[in-house]
Amino acid sequence: MGRIETTFDNLQQEGRAGLIPFITAGDPDMDTTLEIMHTLVAAGADIIELGTPFSDPAADGPTIQAASERALNAGATLDKVLDMVERFRQGSASWEADTDTPVVLMGYYNPVFIYGVERFAARAAQAGVDGVLLVDVPFEHQSEIRQYLDPHSIHAITLIAPTTPEARATQLLSSAKGFVYYVSITGVTGTTAIDTEAIAQLVKRTRDVSPVPVAVGFGVTTAADARQVAFFADAVVVGSALVKIIHAYAGTPELLPRISAFTKELRQGIQQAGNRKAHI
Repeated sequence: MGRIETTFDNLQQEGRAGLIPFITAGDPDMDTTLEIMHTLVAAGADIIELGTPFSDPAADGPTIQAASERALNAGATLDKVLDMVERFRQGSASWEADTDTPVVLMGYYNPVFIYGVERFAARAAQAGVDGVLLVDVPFEHQSEIRQYLDPHSIHAITLIAPTTPEARATQLLSSAKGFVYYVSITGVTGTTAIDTEAIAQLVKRTRDVSPVPVAVGFGVTTAADARQVAFFADAVVVGSALVKIIHAYAGTPELLPRISAFTKELRQGIQQAGNRKAHI
């Protein structure tokens, strides 16, 4: 089993949902992003979703768009993102090597296409990437990516939304690997609060037929949100709220402590849901 499968197996044994924080690689710079990754894991993150900066991130709201712009202005490239993941795996004088926490790259096809898909897959595997979520690659073209990712055991993560027709969802889920990312709202990231009651049954139906765990993201901004989503999801994704903290405290001694404290709050909320479910 790969790192993603092992992580979800462990979560199932613990009886709780996983925590998947999203951050933008290179915001405010690569060295700081690396420190943030280790801080997230130490504070309770189970999987890290790493945004690869792109100049036209159409699925992202203003918060993450601005983070991509800051990262690009600071010199972020796909090569540097992969180098940073490799440093995360290898460790340093400041942080121990992390060979267990899954890392999923989230982004857009254009940088991968320019880099070369076959070359990207080989380099990502060497760096220690476990999954790739390219939000603008439709199912009909997934095979063009998977033919290079699959031999390296890198999962192409599937996206499902509340607006996905049932027949389409069945098609998408038929080849799902790693986990499914369920987009809890219509629109872009960080712009609408999640309505947990409205999507709970939709997510449950997806989980009932999905061959892999289902993570829910978009609109989760507080520990209370995470707790509510953890009742019906296998994992909870939190992005814009973390990116806002990074932007607010970048370059200050408060950055890592603030990220750690917020991550621990999210993890506690998820843990509370797990404890309650165990007694229902």
